[in-house]
Amino acid sequence: MSRVTCDLTVSLDGFLAGPNQSLAEPLGEGGELLHRWMFEEPEANAAAIEGILAAGAYIMGRNMFAGPGPGTWDADWRGWWGEEPPYHAPVFVLTHQAREPLEMQGGTTFNFVSDGIESALARAREAAGSKDVAIAGGAQTVQQYLSAGLIDELRLHTSPMILGGGERLLDDVGNLKLEPTEVSGTSLVTHVRYRVIH
Repeated sequence: MSRVTCDLTVSLDGFLAGPNQSLAEPLGEGGELLHRWMFEEPEANAAAIEGILAAGAYIMGRNMFAGPGPGTWDADWRGWWGEEPPYHAPVFVLTHQAREPLEMQGGTTFNFVSDGIESALARAREAAGSKDVAIAGGAQTVQQYLSAGLIDELRLHTSPMILGGGERLLDDVGNLKLEPTEVSGTSLVTHVRYRVIH
């Protein structure tokens, strides 16, 4: 059976998005800077980037797809990533509101799942085949999967910056036990792979 992984970039103080998230700043104030390592040092971080993009299917929360705040779907909204999102695989979006699948260029299809995290995971496993399923975010989605004991490996990419507020990753995850298995990094990020002990 495929593993369930999760790659997230966090600040030193544990936030994966800064304060005051909005449609104009979906990662909050300062949140864009978390991901500098991907764009300013892509060759030095090639293995970590390859790991993020190697999954056979992805799961994300509604806010990661459509931005902060509740509400009905904007029928014209096609995500943050342009016409060819980076996933190149099926993506299952957790939502309370049904929506038809959205097929994009490059092999990404967004599928909208309204019957819970277990259903999304079952569908993602089927789509991924022998490849891993990746929980892409945001914080609340990852917290739900961690709390339910459904993530096998957590890969944290820690940016050496302080956000001071925003979306904290490891709130409300219970008595989580992690075993570090690999550490690497550059001047802009420290990569740590953790085995989640169930």
